[in-house]
Amino acid sequence: MTMQEAIFAGGCFWCTEAVFNDIAGVTAVESGYIGGEKPNPTYREVCSGSTGHAEAIKIGFDDSVVSYADLLDIFFATHDPTQLNRQGNDIGTQYRSAIFPLDDAQRTEAEAGIARAAADRSEPVVTTIEGPAPWYVAEDYHQQYWADEGRGNPYCVATIPPKLQKLRTSFADKLKD
Repeated sequence: MTMQEAIFAGGCFWCTEAVFNDIAGVTAVESGYIGGEKPNPTYREVCSGSTGHAEAIKIGFDDSVVSYADLLDIFFATHDPTQLNRQGNDIGTQYRSAIFPLDDAQRTEAEAGIARAAADRSEPVVTTIEGPAPWYVAEDYHQQYWADEGRGNPYCVATIPPKLQKLRTSFADKLKD
């Protein structure tokens, strides 16, 4: 067992966190902020679009169970990487599609993942590869949001179940039991 980490930004971190929590081999998913200028930004500051940060998730995973390439494919299948600085009604650079590789091997895999995603779409993939950059953990109430509070939030109820359905349809062999 080799523990690794991956950092992806694919719009609202509540939505991406919910997807990756269901993947076998994923041991932790943490919501946070990355890619901006201000040290220790708050949610309100990031949502304003003034800090340059993206809402993102840091995934802890066992690469003997799920590979970084698999995580990339799931990432691209469960958000729209063709939307520049937005996901659905969430608009701004804080909702951009971005990958933050933690080493050269991840950067190479990210490039290959973008190429695979682009081959599956007619619209251009606008996902960026960024970093390295400092990671800032989001406030406690953002962690495990879907599991704890999100099912009562109309935005989450409208947005997360379709993502989970895509996950279950396309990656059934990658799900936790």
